[in-house]
Order: sequence, then structure tokens, then C-alpha cells
Amino acid sequence: MGDDLGDEWWQHVHKSVSTIWSDSGKEDVGSKDTSEVEEEVEQQKQPRAKANTKTRPEKRKRITTEKAVKTKKKNAQKLCVVPQKKEAEAEESTNPKKKRKKKKTITDVLATSEPKPGSPVDLQNLVTQYFSDKRSVIEQEELELQGSCFLSSNDLTHSLSSYLKQICPKWAKIQKQHTEKSSVVLLIICSSALRAIELIKQLTTFKGEAKAVKLFAKHIKIEEQVKLLQKGVTHIGVGTPGRIHALLEKEGLNLQALRYLVLDWNWRDQKLRRMVDIPEVKLDLMKLLEIGILKGCRENKIKIGLF
Repeated sequence: MGDDLGDEWWQHVHKSVSTIWSDSGKEDVGSKDTSEVEEEVEQQKQPRAKANTKTRPEKRKRITTEKAVKTKKKNAQKLCVVPQKKEAEAEESTNPKKKRKKKKTITDVLATSEPKPGSPVDLQNLVTQYFSDKRSVIEQEELELQGSCFLSSNDLTHSLSSYLKQICPKWAKIQKQHTEKSSVVLLIICSSALRAIELIKQLTTFKGEAKAVKLFAKHIKIEEQVKLLQKGVTHIGVGTPGRIHALLEKEGLNLQALRYLVLDWNWRDQKLRRMVDIPEVKLDLMKLLEIGILKGCRENKIKIGLF
């Protein structure tokens, strides 16, 4: 039958078939526009991502290798340092460092030393040492006290009353003859107000009818003390060198009737310090001696005793 149709029919069929294939190809291309394009883009991205993933592990490997190298170096340094430290410790153990000696305080020195009673030489040395850079050589010679200026010193066996009875055997007669105001016959100098109160209590068996007055700055105004001294006759004054020096400067107290000066030399406070071991008390004492007592001693008017 095909043979009977002829060439024209075959040509016609061939044209129609070619047109159908061409149309179907166009439709396939149109359908590929959206889906296939996206797939191609994704396919292009995938190799890049893979390339990136390939490069990252290489960087990490480099970092890890660098860290490993650093740690090895540190371990090597530690190994080098450890023996050096051990050698240094061994040297220290063989050659121990000398400990610095702490400076001894007054309390440390006095705690280890035995208490010794004060003597006139101690007071004379204290006076010359204090005035060595304040007076000329000739003036320092005038400050020297003769042995007759001193009373017998306490040998650490006396109480205050027994010591005063020893140095003032005629006290009952002396106190009756004393009639001057703003002056005392016996002056006891100590380091603090509390110590002055203790000493006044110890005077009960010695003073008799004599009147004693407190001469310190704690809780007592200097004006009140001046009025008290001017008001009546006082025989014994007990106080600190600073307040007594201030009263002499203000003329609330004078040295006209003074015959006995007793220094509370051997007593020690809680820190084992004597009166002359406290810098401010020592300074006030030197000022007090300078203001007129040393002069009275040279004139044989005043006697000094160390209790």
C-alpha cells in the first residue's frame, strides 16, 4: 500500500513529523526555563561550597600544627627552667640567707636587763648629754652638779614614805616653819597623772598635817591650780615636769621655799620605761631643771633625790 501512495504522500508526512518534533522541542525548552536553570545554578554553587569546605580543614590543620609547635617549645622551656630552680633551691639550702636583725626597742632592752637603782652620775650624764649641743664648753661646766647637791638614792627597797623619812628626818619641824604661798617645800616629779595620784596616796604615813597638791595637766586647768596655790599654804607638790614648768613660767608657782626635789627615777610603766626613757617627759624635765633648779642646787638651796 505504501508503494501505491507515492512520493508526494511520504514527503507530506515527513514535513508534518518534522514540524511536530520542532514544536515539542520548543515546548521542552520553555519548560526548562525555570526548573533546569535553578538546577544549573545549584550545580554551579555546589563545587564552590565543596572548594570552601576543602580549604577550611587545611587552615585548621595549620593552626593545630602551630599550636603543637608552641606547646612543644613551652614544654622544652619548662624542662630547662625546672632544673635551674632545683639548683637554686639546692644552693639556698646549702647557703641559707642571713636574717636581718630587728632593731631592739627600749622595752626589749629593759626586759632583758636587770633593774638598777638610779644614781647621781646617771642624772649628771643625762644633763651633760642633753646640753652638749646647746651650750658652750664654759656654760656646760656651770651645769656640773657637786655631790653635795644630791640626797641618798633609793636602793629599790624603800617605799615612798620610808624614803622621804630617810632624806627628811626633820619633816615635822620643816612643815610648821613653812608659811609661804605659791611655793612648796617638797616637789615630787613623775611621768604621768596616774602615777602622781599613786604617789600622793603613798604619802599618808609621811606627810602628817602637811597639805599636798596635784600638779598635772589631766582634767585640771592651769588657772585652777594657780588659784589653789595662791589661796593657801601647800607643803608638797606632786606632778609632771611639763605642768610644773608651765606653772613656773606663769608665776603661779615659785622656787623660793623649795628645799627637796625628788625624781621618780626608778619606776617603770607597762612598757618598762622609766621617766627619762619617754622622750617628751625627758624634754620637759630638762627644761624644768634649766629654768632655776640647777641654779638652786649650785647655791645649796635645793637638794635632789632619786627615788
